[in-house]
Amino acid sequence: MSLDQKESIQGYIFIAPWIIGFLFLTGGPILFSLYGSFTNYDVTSRMDFVGLKNYIRMFTNDDLFWTSLYNTLYYVAISVPLTTAGAVLLGVLLNQKVPGMRVFRTIYYLPAVLSGVGVYLLWMQLLSPDTGLVNTMLSWVGIDGPAWLSDPAWTKPALIFMKLWSLGGGMLLYLASLQGVPQSLYEAAEMDGANVFHRFRHITIPMITPVIFFDLVTSLIGGFQIFQEAYVMTESGSGGPANSLVFFNLHMWNKAFRVFDMGYAMGMSWVLFIIVFILTVFNLKLAPRWVHYEGEDRK
Repeated sequence: MSLDQKESIQGYIFIAPWIIGFLFLTGGPILFSLYGSFTNYDVTSRMDFVGLKNYIRMFTNDDLFWTSLYNTLYYVAISVPLTTAGAVLLGVLLNQKVPGMRVFRTIYYLPAVLSGVGVYLLWMQLLSPDTGLVNTMLSWVGIDGPAWLSDPAWTKPALIFMKLWSLGGGMLLYLASLQGVPQSLYEAAEMDGANVFHRFRHITIPMITPVIFFDLVTSLIGGFQIFQEAYVMTESGSGGPANSLVFFNLHMWNKAFRVFDMGYAMGMSWVLFIIVFILTVFNLKLAPRWVHYEGEDRK
């Protein structure tokens, strides 16, 4: 046996635990859900193959499917750009060299490490229309605050507003990338007469585009997976008033674990996968047009 063959065998031995775990804990369930999406399965009975009936019912006979898809797309389309832009601006501000900046960085990062359910319960108190701190502070400046989680027109903006509170995770990524931008670029631009906005647009943004791209893709995937907020902050996971917080994952969870329509829920999971996959590929195709990598030769 040659040395290369011995090294190959050793390599496969080292990665064997991961391969076994993937096949039994990830790959197997993925294939099972794909097959299950074409069956009538309720956990307690055998899986009866029904072909495309689940998908046909999904698109033609389930109004809540379209409502949940709209709610999810609304949330993603607004929260992802806002949180990305907010994290970039926050990272730039916290990258300034002023006394006490480490304290501010810690304060802004803390919300990102707090427990999810605890935070949601806290925000339910803050957004209470009568006694919540948010409406109380608005009343100080003469603004009559909305009903937030009780008003269908304000439920999704309330969750987006809550999302902006936890920009610390993204901020940390941008702060690290900003500290890697060569100071000589700013000095050269300043000598050429570039003001602070020109330096931000032509130096800061291009140099951190790889991190922006990473944040956009991961935030997009995470946005489509929104579930906990609606489940915890609405009564018994009902989805809020007028189904305004019935997100795709919440509707899928209700189908799977409330009425045990597992085959239908598996079909929904594959529809969600296809949507996210298409959007991710679209972002990857657009990336070369605006993402700049250091040392890259662009013609």
